[in-house]
Amino acid sequence: MANSIKNQEDILKKLNIHALNPMQEEAVSVIETTTNTIILSPTGTGKTLAFSLPLLKVLNPESNEIQALILVPSRELAIQIEQVIRSMGSGYKVNAVYGGRPMSKDKIEIKHNPAILIGTPGRILDHFNSDRFSKASIKTLILDEFDKSLEDGFEEEMKAIIMQLPGINKRILTSATQAVKVPGFVRLDKPTIVNYLKEKKGSKLAIKTVVSPDKNKLKTLLQLLHHIGNEPGIIFCNLRESINEVSRFLKRNKISHACFSGGMEQKDRERALIKFRNGTCQVLIATDLAARGIDIPEMNYIIHYELPRHEEEFIHRNGRTARVNAKGTAYVLKWENQLLPEFIQNVKGINISKKAPHKPQYWETLFISGGRKDKISKGDIAGLFFKQGGISKDQLGTIELKPDCAFVSIPLSIADELVEKLNNTRLKKKKVRVFIL
Repeated sequence: MANSIKNQEDILKKLNIHALNPMQEEAVSVIETTTNTIILSPTGTGKTLAFSLPLLKVLNPESNEIQALILVPSRELAIQIEQVIRSMGSGYKVNAVYGGRPMSKDKIEIKHNPAILIGTPGRILDHFNSDRFSKASIKTLILDEFDKSLEDGFEEEMKAIIMQLPGINKRILTSATQAVKVPGFVRLDKPTIVNYLKEKKGSKLAIKTVVSPDKNKLKTLLQLLHHIGNEPGIIFCNLRESINEVSRFLKRNKISHACFSGGMEQKDRERALIKFRNGTCQVLIATDLAARGIDIPEMNYIIHYELPRHEEEFIHRNGRTARVNAKGTAYVLKWENQLLPEFIQNVKGINISKKAPHKPQYWETLFISGGRKDKISKGDIAGLFFKQGGISKDQLGTIELKPDCAFVSIPLSIADELVEKLNNTRLKKKKVRVFIL
């Protein structure tokens, strides 16, 4: 049961958002007045907030059952949506469940039913088939990035889940891709479509080709990174083996980076994103898993180190830059005799001989072995670093607080000194370990 139900104005104020963008305004209005809605909008335009605001209005604060189910294609997207809804401060319980972590953790978190359950299809179906909660009160179904779920082969799981939900009276589907056929089992009768994909035509995205003299493109990649300078960006690869190869090369050449792929443990994937978000790592080397559905900031560029196999992948990779009203560049890295696919044509080449000024790595990330479950807040962590660490406000970077741990970015130059001062000290009532991540 929710303790305090806030209105939209209060929620936006809490999120420090002055006004909804046009897509969000239209989506909220449509969802509130229709049964079935499809939201088509580019990555990074705020679709989560667009469906969460009207969702909160239809929940019953007196109910102790699960009332809304949100299905997503990736763990990162599940975590991201959970964080967004929690940060809205509605008072409703929300939990995310997903593969890659112990089932026991799920069971503990959903022992008391959340009003909103978020999850990947495989893990949700496991819970459904084990009858861990009643499905009778689930009235709202949201399929976020539904095209990606279908593309990733979740169709059978989604079908099995939806067949067990006879009481659905509101369906919301979102996608950053147009012209994807919605399967019949979703029962999406006469949906109202909120389409803002056409807005992307006015995008400030520049696509440029960079030519490598031979098939091994690593030296050209390094030259390109030196040309761009110390800006955050994503290097996209098709294979995990390619990520490992690029990572070894960049490590030898002292380019700070993190890796991100489906083959990594969930904990390692989360930590890679944390280090990329807080500026410890200059670049993220990733598969198409990072093309959407993950919480990372706006960036000035992405690099297609390996060419995408399909146009959809090209679109979603490019969607990581030039988002909303910002400018951005997508660099297509090809070797001299390589033919570009049909969907990458008429793009201008670029000379990368000139180097940008180099700034050494500034931030480092510290791990703290205590989190929300220990009643520790961001303010408690800041206090520890100011009082016992003796640092100034401008030396304290981003603090990311998790249920059982926290991550803090601080200047690399004082990282070892802070570990020595703070490791095995008390934070609230807990003795915490502090070390460089």
